[in-house]
Amino acid sequence: MSRPGRLVALLTLAALLAALGWLIQQRLSSGADSAKSRPARSPAPVAVAALRRDTIALPRRFSGSLEASASFLLAPKVSGRVERLAVDIGDTIRRHTVVAQLDNAEFQQALQQAIADQAVAQANLVAAQSALQIADRELKRVADLQGRGVTSAAQYDSAQLNQLAKQAEQQVAAAQLQRADALLEAARIRLGYTAVSASWQGDDAPRLVAERFVDEGETVAVNTALLRVVAIDPIIAVLQVTEGDYTRLQPGHPFTLTTDAWPGEQFHGRLHRIAPVFQQQSRQARLEITIANPQQRLKPGMFVRAETALSPVTDALLAPLTAITRREGKEGLFLVNAAGDRVRWQPITRGIDDGVDLLLQMSDLAAGDRVVVLGQQLINDGSAIQIVR
Repeated sequence: MSRPGRLVALLTLAALLAALGWLIQQRLSSGADSAKSRPARSPAPVAVAALRRDTIALPRRFSGSLEASASFLLAPKVSGRVERLAVDIGDTIRRHTVVAQLDNAEFQQALQQAIADQAVAQANLVAAQSALQIADRELKRVADLQGRGVTSAAQYDSAQLNQLAKQAEQQVAAAQLQRADALLEAARIRLGYTAVSASWQGDDAPRLVAERFVDEGETVAVNTALLRVVAIDPIIAVLQVTEGDYTRLQPGHPFTLTTDAWPGEQFHGRLHRIAPVFQQQSRQARLEITIANPQQRLKPGMFVRAETALSPVTDALLAPLTAITRREGKEGLFLVNAAGDRVRWQPITRGIDDGVDLLLQMSDLAAGDRVVVLGQQLINDGSAIQIVR
């Protein structure tokens, strides 16, 4: 580039720099003028609510399933062919109801034989008693004769030995009769076992047949399950509780339950049993809730949801959860002054919350104090506010 060209370029660059400097100066001047003319910051619009005293508790929700309050299998104590089943699934039965009959011909025959054996034993006992009476009279006669010197001592000893033998025979016959009586009673019992009845301890409330495992005509062995019988009034809800809530629960604690089978309806129960151990894998303990079920609408196996409240605190100082905010890593709330135009930042000590309110564990706050519940992002400690609805 020639010397005149370089001169022109330098002059052009100098002109551009001068223009840029002027523009910057103008911007700075206009910004300063606008800052001077800008009005003071207006109060921040916020919504407030008052602290209040009320009862608060920890809401807890569980899920589980329903189980029968009692369940057992009916099985025969003897083997045989099932001649008749008197009940089926869903039938209602009462205690001592005969639900099945096994073929009992063999047991009838055994009973007749036991009756005959008893009759024989009874006859043998009568004969032994008669023989003993005769031996007693003979011993007495010989003793009288010996006293008059008519008979010898050998004859007396012979009569006495015979009397002792008859006495032993009478005792044996009596024992044989007792054995025959026992065998007869056993035969009667075994015959009774062919009629399978539903027996249980406790109340006389009816129960239901839940399952049937055999059909008529099948031959079953001893203790083969025929039917399952359940009691569902009351019914049991089985839930699982974690370690954190375990210590807050005691027998008698109330629960409200719902199920998909009856939408919109609530059932009420109470904690009946709580397991003394935790399962190692889940770290949870078993809860059993007893629920009255007079209409038997709730059935074992249904899925249920249970709700309850733990650790209730009465006369607690409560703040809305919407009032709680964080500043510099600490939880707190903004207290409104008496005039209602400024706020003060107040750190808090958190207690339990029920999802709506928070328990404040503080002595320098009181019911009726107003706190900001909406608009906290616009304010800081000492900010001016305007309360809006």
